[in-house]
Amino acid sequence: MDMNLQDLKKQFLEYIEIERGRALRTVENYDHYLTVFLEQTKISDPKEITYEKVRDFRIWLNRQSAGNNRATGDTMKKKTQNYYLTAMRSFLKFLAKRGITSLHADEIELAKVGERVIDIISPEELNRLLKAPDLEENPEKAARGHAILELLFSTGLRVSELCSLTNDLDIKQDEFSIRGKGGKVRVVFLSPEAKTAVKNYLALRKDMSDALFVKVSDEGIPTSLLKGKEDKTKDEGLTRRSIERIVKRYAIMAGISKKVTPHVIRHCFATDLLSNGADIRSVQAMLGHSSIATTQIYTHVTDKHLRDVHKNFHNRKN
Repeated sequence: MDMNLQDLKKQFLEYIEIERGRALRTVENYDHYLTVFLEQTKISDPKEITYEKVRDFRIWLNRQSAGNNRATGDTMKKKTQNYYLTAMRSFLKFLAKRGITSLHADEIELAKVGERVIDIISPEELNRLLKAPDLEENPEKAARGHAILELLFSTGLRVSELCSLTNDLDIKQDEFSIRGKGGKVRVVFLSPEAKTAVKNYLALRKDMSDALFVKVSDEGIPTSLLKGKEDKTKDEGLTRRSIERIVKRYAIMAGISKKVTPHVIRHCFATDLLSNGADIRSVQAMLGHSSIATTQIYTHVTDKHLRDVHKNFHNRKN
């Protein structure tokens, strides 16, 4: 086997895309992280990846400016640095599997980061958000907005998963299967509100697109019918960024000053379940988390038992 690191990197990226089923965006990110490492260290042989080289690279990463703004003096966050280290560890494990001598992956320790703080909105803010599409003048946009928001809150879907839905979604059923990260399939559930919202939206659709959510013109006519058959992008499904912009717009319309994204609604889905007594393993399955540790970020904001203990026992009596 060719021992050139550039060739091995290419084989690794193909491996995580095909055998491991990683999303193209993940593959592109890993490509970036490994390219930066190889360019910065100027090494070309797996045997040259040593603890000292990695340590020098980590020092270099730690001194890089955060984003493109050098004026603030902020350096790269530990969490961002860990993205590079995680890619390197995966690459080293790939090399080890093929019997190629290099640094052992376990010798790369991730930087310690503070406990993750999740962004959530209050139940009252969530209710205002879900009602925001009522302010639309265009009936089809309003119906689409309700369908998007209700689906996100009912299922806890990631925005990429929402974008992958097609208009043959069986809303007569209370559940459907979705293929998530790593190609893993899980079952998600439709609330009566979500079923009604999707049904109302589909009833107003005038296009021939297979995508569940498509662009709508201000006149309420599908963009393809306005532009004609020559338009090669007619009735394309909404992109991740389009969905994010729509959610942000409804948050503004609802008078919510916090940053609201599809992922914030996913957080609301999880915290709502846990707050109402759902067990964490079930929530893990519904979110599609591979590790229970990922789901546990929600427990500190949903533990009713701790609140009850404080209320019952921390009561000053004269």
